[in-house]
Amino acid sequence: MRKLCFAVAIAALGGGAAAQGQVNVICSVQAEWCNMLSTVYARTTGTRVNVTMKGSGEALAQLIAEKENPKTDVWFGGTGDPHLQAAEQGLSIEYKSPSLPQLHDWAQQQARQSGYKTVGIYSGPLGFGYNPELLAKKKLPVPRTWSDLAKAEYKGEVQVANPASSGTSYTMIATLVQLMGEDKAFEYLKGLHRNVGAYPRSGTAPIKAVARGETALSISFVHDGPGEKMQGFPVETVTPSDGTGAEIGSMSLIKGSRNLDAAKKFYEWALTPAAQEMAAAAKQFQLPSNKAAKVDPRVPDFKKIKLINYDYAKYGASAERRRLIARWEKEVNSLPR
Repeated sequence: MRKLCFAVAIAALGGGAAAQGQVNVICSVQAEWCNMLSTVYARTTGTRVNVTMKGSGEALAQLIAEKENPKTDVWFGGTGDPHLQAAEQGLSIEYKSPSLPQLHDWAQQQARQSGYKTVGIYSGPLGFGYNPELLAKKKLPVPRTWSDLAKAEYKGEVQVANPASSGTSYTMIATLVQLMGEDKAFEYLKGLHRNVGAYPRSGTAPIKAVARGETALSISFVHDGPGEKMQGFPVETVTPSDGTGAEIGSMSLIKGSRNLDAAKKFYEWALTPAAQEMAAAAKQFQLPSNKAAKVDPRVPDFKKIKLINYDYAKYGASAERRRLIARWEKEVNSLPR
């Protein structure tokens, strides 16, 4: 099946090509998607694609560390807040793609508010992953609201990533602050902390743990659920009925890129419908940003989800991210469980 996906993608993109240099990409989506993008692009253009896979928080940290001597050309994927912080800190460059009018409004808004230093490439809502077999065995109900998840009956049953390294988890904090108000959100997070069995580094790790029966519940982007289910794992997802946020996964060109022409070509290609449809082929089910891309039926239906009016500009600011994560470290992560 995977070979067939490669073949179809390569045919759609026009076959092979002569060698065209190289491009260095930090990829902050799941490994199968990263690998498919790099393989298909290399085969169709002849460009060597060097991929480093990192969560969005770790990717931002690497770009900050390499600021004086950048080794990256393109940062692909991951939650949009760290991309906005990279733009604010002068780590990415302004680039107005001619493809912008082909993108959904939310993707264009991401570009505008960054000064065209990043662009939206997909969107996905935050929610809960759960293992129905484990919940049934432990006689636990499916949580339907944020407050449900903090109930004593779920003690030790929840995984959520560490917000210092995970854009998914920072999106959770920013969502709760906007939904509840900051002080109430942190009281909630303290209560939730008693139910958390682990804070892994990666935003996708908790739902993988749910799928494999290592924990009953996760806070995750719900588009990460169907891919695990396709592999035969018992995992379902739900979005909280009291409201939730959504990420705008983004892409940025890095300031000081040593392969800028090659980087711009990769960037343009990644905005095409054919490239964006590879997400579903790699069992990733975010909503593509190109309006012409086919939407897989397993992509969450945004019309059925109660979404907050997420303030991407405010919570994408470096100072706000640092402040909220520092508060979480001091008031929540320091507590015993």
